Amino acid sequence: MSTPRLCAALAASALMTIASASAVAQTQVKLEKVASGINTPLAMVQAPGDPRMFIIEQNGRIKILEGGQVKATPFLDIRSKIRPLNHDFDERGLLGIALHPKFKDNGKFYVAYSAHLDYQDKLDQLLWYSHSNVVEEYTVSAKDKNLADPSSARRIMSHSWPQFNHNGHWIGFGPDGKLYISTGDGGYANDWGIGHNVTIGNGQDLTSNHGKILRVDVDTRTDGKPYGIPPDNPFVGRRDAMPEIWAYGVRNPWRCSFDMGGGPELYCGDVQQNSYEAVKVIGKGQNMGWRRVEGNMRCFDYTKPDDHPANCDKTGITPAIIEYNNCTAKPNGCKGISVTGGYVYRGANAPWKGKYFFGDWSKGFAEMDGQLIVATKGADGKWTMDAVQVTNMQGKLPYVLAFAQDSAGEVYVLTSVTTGPNGSLDVIYKIVP
Repeated sequence: MSTPRLCAALAASALMTIASASAVAQTQVKLEKVASGINTPLAMVQAPGDPRMFIIEQNGRIKILEGGQVKATPFLDIRSKIRPLNHDFDERGLLGIALHPKFKDNGKFYVAYSAHLDYQDKLDQLLWYSHSNVVEEYTVSAKDKNLADPSSARRIMSHSWPQFNHNGHWIGFGPDGKLYISTGDGGYANDWGIGHNVTIGNGQDLTSNHGKILRVDVDTRTDGKPYGIPPDNPFVGRRDAMPEIWAYGVRNPWRCSFDMGGGPELYCGDVQQNSYEAVKVIGKGQNMGWRRVEGNMRCFDYTKPDDHPANCDKTGITPAIIEYNNCTAKPNGCKGISVTGGYVYRGANAPWKGKYFFGDWSKGFAEMDGQLIVATKGADGKWTMDAVQVTNMQGKLPYVLAFAQDSAGEVYVLTSVTTGPNGSLDVIYKIVP
């Protein structure tokens, strides 16, 4: 399970952290509805100084939220470009959006989506692969700022994908102005099967674009590519590695973010296998461990995924900052089955500043049981997780698909009442004290 979780009350003693299992204070929040009638919202972004927020729906439309209302006419509709989605559950679709740092001036923005397969004359891909994950550039219409120009599409990157799942494909610009792209390990389970490096796994294979964080320059071009390779990328000049790679060893980095408060670190919720879920802070050239380890440095054997060996080679692996039990194989004290990455809060509520809001899609498929979690970094550099109480909602909360952050630093949670990309019943909430 890898798609994008909230709870009225979480027991503090059950929340796990990397460094400590001690009880922590409870954080009280309210969820304030800001948009409804959405179909599976997977991201929402805003440009500084722009009152509009751009929402992507998994089925292929981008909607504009302005003044508390969602505009009826989509900003962009690329449903025809997206591979047909399964009604009940799918991890493909329109997965990411990023506004160019100079969006106000040049009107450029980028989307990541699951396109019809571009197998490029490779027969094995034609027979066995699912789709291609594409990053594409668009420009706002010169006639209407609330419409994109469909004819401006420029394909930046395309990756053939073995399975329908583990796509990752969050995209976002870093504080350095470069575009970062998260990619999952290619799907299925255990980083194994068709389209995988069976020996070491795609995540550890530096010649594969799967299981990576990629970093490119969309304003330049290198060697005929539709993007530039930043010369300070960690593997530039190596014949045994792709120069686009910024970091590696991730399984399915589902929703990432940079801290608007500064720093180059990338926060990602990295969906794991059956036993643990993890949040990772990812830096230049780092190996985040998959599939040598699961969660936080738990040795992993892909042939026995639920039985973690006592010893393994952990050399050079960067630990996760947060780990908790996955309800699939570790139901005792579990918090869900698929972590959803969030944002470091930089809004107006002073006690929350610097806290990391994230969550989990649900505790299971059978019914929605989303989880909302807040993590705090201590003076010693170790992270703890705070229990959360949603004071204005009763019962179990919707599936947590994603989080968002506006230009003022406030954080939002994007939710759904269904497991698949269907209907128009989904809601976006602002997290408030």
